Amino acid sequence: MAAAGTEMVAGIDIATAAVRVMCVDAHGRVRSEGRAPLPRPTRSAGGRGEQDARAWWPAVAAALRQATAALPAGGREVVAVATSATSGTVVLADGAGEPLGPALMYDDRRAAELNAHAQRLGSPRWQALGLTVGPTAALGRIAWLAEAEGITDSRRAGRGRPQHAEPKPLPVDQPTPAADEGPRLPGDDAGAAGAAGAVGNSGSAVAAGGAGLVGEAGAAGLAGAADEAGDGGSAGGTGAAGLADEAVDGGLACGGLAGATSPAGDSGSAGDSGSAGDGLGGGGSSGHGLGGGRSSADGRGRRLLHTSDLIAWRLTGGPVATDWSHALKSGYDARVGEWPGEVLDALGVPSAWLPAVEPPTTEVGTVCAAAARETGLPVGCAVRLGMTDGCAGQIATGAVRPGQFVGVLGTTYVLKGVTRELVVDPAGALYSHRHPDGWWLPGGASNTGGEALADVPAGRLAALDRAAAARGPASVVAYTLRREGERFPFVSGEARGFLLGTPADDADRHRAALEGVAFLERLAIERVRELGVAVEGPLWAAGGGSRSPVWTRIRATALGMPLRVADHAETAFGAALLAASGSLHPDLAASAAAMVRTGRDIEPDETERAALDASYAAFTAALRERGWLR
Repeated sequence: MAAAGTEMVAGIDIATAAVRVMCVDAHGRVRSEGRAPLPRPTRSAGGRGEQDARAWWPAVAAALRQATAALPAGGREVVAVATSATSGTVVLADGAGEPLGPALMYDDRRAAELNAHAQRLGSPRWQALGLTVGPTAALGRIAWLAEAEGITDSRRAGRGRPQHAEPKPLPVDQPTPAADEGPRLPGDDAGAAGAAGAVGNSGSAVAAGGAGLVGEAGAAGLAGAADEAGDGGSAGGTGAAGLADEAVDGGLACGGLAGATSPAGDSGSAGDSGSAGDGLGGGGSSGHGLGGGRSSADGRGRRLLHTSDLIAWRLTGGPVATDWSHALKSGYDARVGEWPGEVLDALGVPSAWLPAVEPPTTEVGTVCAAAARETGLPVGCAVRLGMTDGCAGQIATGAVRPGQFVGVLGTTYVLKGVTRELVVDPAGALYSHRHPDGWWLPGGASNTGGEALADVPAGRLAALDRAAAARGPASVVAYTLRREGERFPFVSGEARGFLLGTPADDADRHRAALEGVAFLERLAIERVRELGVAVEGPLWAAGGGSRSPVWTRIRATALGMPLRVADHAETAFGAALLAASGSLHPDLAASAAAMVRTGRDIEPDETERAALDASYAAFTAALRERGWLR
């Protein structure tokens, strides 16, 4: 055991190209780090994206080994661990937790038609949650897996033309689980520090059409974090970690499976382990589920695992509950605390596949002997539930209390915050994860952001920043959208970028691009306030673009609000904060208060305020004239 005062926690970030680990003490000091590459996902026709799920655990074990070996006591100081991963990546496993095929990635579009069907099936539920089941939601891919297993054919179940009774509206005043009952971005490693647009993770485009279960964090990125909507540019190498079958199987030697390894074909056998509860499949601890109201027939001993679920299984030696953040894009309704039975039944998804669900930070087990040998973590180290990479990145900034918001400027721009009540955006541009303490995490991801500077050579960014600062406000107004369609802070499939006027020179053009993104951020804040949400200053700033002092000053001036640049806005650090909640500190708010450094505040430049206000008025007028903003 670690001596008093030396305890620390480990945060695991499973991105697309690499695994990152941070070991952090109770004061927020990063004491060691580890990293291991993952094989690049394969992309194929029809929008398919797959990755070898067998590579996840060896890479996690290697990164943990590297991090724990660098600690004074070789890892014995670590008292808790939590995992964050891309949102919506799923794999079907057998009763022993072995992947039965490749993982279907967060941006895989093979089930777009099934997702459209799921949107119709659960329309009242999604409306109450303020969600839209988009083309890349994991829910449709789960139904696709059921079809591939021969369990059902959703086409015959009426996909595209429901042949069942219309779903009954859900009571909007149904209480949500109380916080005491159990109680969200892409990495931008490629950016040049200090230069505007120092962002990475290209290739994470998500079509316009509203926020929802698709594209949670867009392509925007917290420094060093994976992107929920894509991080094709994240660093980490392309080599696959060794698959080491004995390492994958070793976790099973720790016990706790209680019959979960029955041969495939024994329907419901996957739900035999763990304590009694109302969760589906009985995976590990008790959790929120469907309350036994659905049949588990045709489960065939299979289990549906999110990336974080598979890692928790390896760490503890048995299946455990998932968290309601990673489960969101799989359809879990955190508002009422249940899987959407009416949707899953119609899609033919066996209930035995689905895990129990608990709040993030819940302790679901401890590190077993086999996992300890592979990772350097001590036996008995608490395994706590994490959150998706976008949510963990937000938490890493310290924005964890109601009224606190963070603007993440990576490849695209993302605004995320905390509210006491669920915020429902009729336009579908904003949607919410559930906070570990029962509050809500509303957020929206734009298709606009740091990629506005994608055509600028990295070597020129610093010089252009200096020139833009020297010249002052731009003479022209730019909407820097480079894709087709916008999804936040307004929704329009017709939106296109524009430039009002002719720039005097390259510095003027560069300054206009920086201002255009700042205007979009201001519009996003105004949109959130229109929905009745209080946004307190300062606004936390993260992502590669926030490393540019010039761009950050422009953003603060356009907002009329200070920006506080976060020191450790990495997903792994956010996962460490989640691990610390209940271990080193009583809860998440206490963890953030003790472990997140205040960062540096950038104040508005009042000498430029009037000019930027005038340009912002022209910016919004142009959006309205084109019919995109109402």
